[in-house]
Amino acid sequence: MSAYPYLAHWKEEISQSPNAIYLTLADALALSIRRGDLREGDKLPPQRTIADYLGTNLTTVTRAFTEARRRGLIDATVGRGTFVRVGAGESHWRHTGPAVVDLTMNLPPIPQDPPLQRIIQSDISAILKQQDLNSLMSYRVTGGTIEERQLGAKWIAPVIGHRRIEEVLVSPGAQSALAAIVSTHTQPGDVIVTDRIAYPGIRTIAAQFDLILVGVDSDAEGMMPDQLDRVCSQHHPRLLYCIPTIHNPTTATMSLQRRKDILAVAQRHHLHIAEDDPYSLLMDEPLPALAALDHSRVSYIATLAKTLSPGLRTAYVALPNADMTRRVTAAIRAIALTNAGLLSALTARWMQTGQAETILHAIRKELRLRQSIARKVLGEGHCLGEGHCMNPNGPHVWLKLPDWWGSADFVAYARRRGLALVPSTVFTISGEPPQRARIALGSAPDAASLEESLNGVVSVLQHKRSPGFADIV
Repeated sequence: MSAYPYLAHWKEEISQSPNAIYLTLADALALSIRRGDLREGDKLPPQRTIADYLGTNLTTVTRAFTEARRRGLIDATVGRGTFVRVGAGESHWRHTGPAVVDLTMNLPPIPQDPPLQRIIQSDISAILKQQDLNSLMSYRVTGGTIEERQLGAKWIAPVIGHRRIEEVLVSPGAQSALAAIVSTHTQPGDVIVTDRIAYPGIRTIAAQFDLILVGVDSDAEGMMPDQLDRVCSQHHPRLLYCIPTIHNPTTATMSLQRRKDILAVAQRHHLHIAEDDPYSLLMDEPLPALAALDHSRVSYIATLAKTLSPGLRTAYVALPNADMTRRVTAAIRAIALTNAGLLSALTARWMQTGQAETILHAIRKELRLRQSIARKVLGEGHCLGEGHCMNPNGPHVWLKLPDWWGSADFVAYARRRGLALVPSTVFTISGEPPQRARIALGSAPDAASLEESLNGVVSVLQHKRSPGFADIV
């Protein structure tokens, strides 16, 4: 084993780390690259050789390599082996220098009409005059007050219908709610099934709770029922995680029939569903949520981060029954304790006065303008074949890359040109990452700067990559 001296370091790291072995192994590989023990273009030992030396199983090493590839550290090709990527020694895709516009964060655009800064200043001033400061700055009731839950139930009613207050709670963000739901339904080692190209937040949660993610293939309408049925029969998952409306990142939206078909598979396999719904209220007439079609099987999350502002740190959660609400509330208390009082008061005021609806309508209008700009600059989009994937109401574009660009290399080159995007490797649960990248449209300060940045993206798309970005052979 002297040909691979870094393996001894990896074995030591695994013996000392309390984290999952596959994550520790991926971290150790990254450290070896940063220290220069592994260099760009170096070929790694076969996975079975690594597993034998480390005293672990082949599956663990495969998961570690999948994680390392997601981070842009390695490339693997059947018949050639696994190699350290070009640029793996640096932060491969995250933006660290000046960019024309950072297009990585999926934020709602800040509306100019109504003027959000003036509204916040005025409403905070009114709240401080009307409410007790000690109460605003103290700990809150986990899950929200009765009034806050009522306001939340009213906000999500257009998508899930009427719900009893005992089935609704308020969470400090969607990620906290999702972590609470996942921890309530699973134990370490359980399987969660999700889209093969999935929102990265579920990967973070699965790694934290030592859960196994299994991906399901999708088409233009999202997750395919027959593939879900096959995966359920093979892996017996405890939970299904999905974004049925304007999926992140693919933009796919399930039809009503597709939603019914997915629920039928879940019923057949006694599978609970965590439905993440950040985007439905960006649509004038959203389809009914899975939670509206199957009250007893679905835990529903609707964040305000994508419809009003992530600064509110608020998500509304609807559970199947009062007992599940109590269990998830306890989990949120353990994970995040409670919402912030001042932000909760501001959110409640916006809901009561109708300001939330006014802001939502302004964000809808601005996103539709930005999507029209994206269609003009990038070309008409769709989720079939080889085109870009877009939804006229959504906050992002799933960009199709030409044959000569791999996702991580494209994003790394774009960053050098002053453009920050997200590669498909970040979203890929299993299999080969698609030749795509995600563009977030909402974080640009205005439509003009977005158009300028998208023209820059087109320039990068048309560029034939230099030898420095060639495949490693």
